[in-house]
Amino acid sequence: MGDSVTVQAVLFDLDGTLVDTVLDLGGACNMLRARRGLPPLPIDDYRPVAGRGSAGLLHVAFGMVAEDPAFPALCTEFLDIYATCLADHPCPFPGIPALIDTLRERGVPWGIVTNKPHRFAAPLLVSVPLAATAAVVIDGDSTANAKPHPAPLLEAARRLGIPPQACVYVGDEERDIVAARAASMQAVAVRYGYTADPAACDGWGAHGVVDTPSALQNCLLTWLTTVATQ
Repeated sequence: MGDSVTVQAVLFDLDGTLVDTVLDLGGACNMLRARRGLPPLPIDDYRPVAGRGSAGLLHVAFGMVAEDPAFPALCTEFLDIYATCLADHPCPFPGIPALIDTLRERGVPWGIVTNKPHRFAAPLLVSVPLAATAAVVIDGDSTANAKPHPAPLLEAARRLGIPPQACVYVGDEERDIVAARAASMQAVAVRYGYTADPAACDGWGAHGVVDTPSALQNCLLTWLTTVATQ
C-alpha cells in the first residue's frame, strides 16, 4: 500500500476470514451422509473447500459435481440441514477478537461483506457476539451481484460514508481480492482460512498476504489512522 493512503475502515469476509464455520458446514455434510448410511468424514476434509460453498462441500462429501442432475435436490437438502445447525459451533479465529477490540479502541469502523445468503448469515452473526459491533453487514442478498463483483464492497463503503479507496478488505479466497481491487480498496489475503492452496495467495494481487490473525493486526496497524468513533 502506498504511504499516501489513509485507511479509515476495515471490512472482512465472514467464513474462513473472521469466523471458523467449518464444524457446522462439515457437520451438515456428515448428517447428509448419515441419512444415506455413510460414515462421517473427518471435518478437516471439508476445510479446504469450505469457502467454495455447497458445490465444494458436496463434492467432498459425495464426489458429486454441480452439473450432476441430482445435485440441486441434494444441495437443497444440505442447506436445509445447515440452517438447523449453523449456530452450533461458529467461532472467531484465534486473535480476531483482539483485532476487533484494537479497531474499536482506535475508533476505526469495521464491517462484514459476505456472499452468504441472508437466510444463513443473519442467524449465524447473531450467534457470534463480536458481530454486534460491526458498523455494516453486507450479505449475499444485499446487492444484485456477489463477489468477485465489487458491488457488495462498494455498498459497504457507501453505507459507512467512507470512500472505497480508504477501506481495506480482508479475505481468504481469490474472489475477495478480485472484488477489493475492482472496488479500488486495499486488499489483504489471509492464508489461515479455507484456501486450498495457501501458497496461491501470493499470486492474487493482494496488497498484503498474512499467515495469522496476529500478523493481520500488525499489517493493518501500519496502515490505520485513528478516526473519531462513529
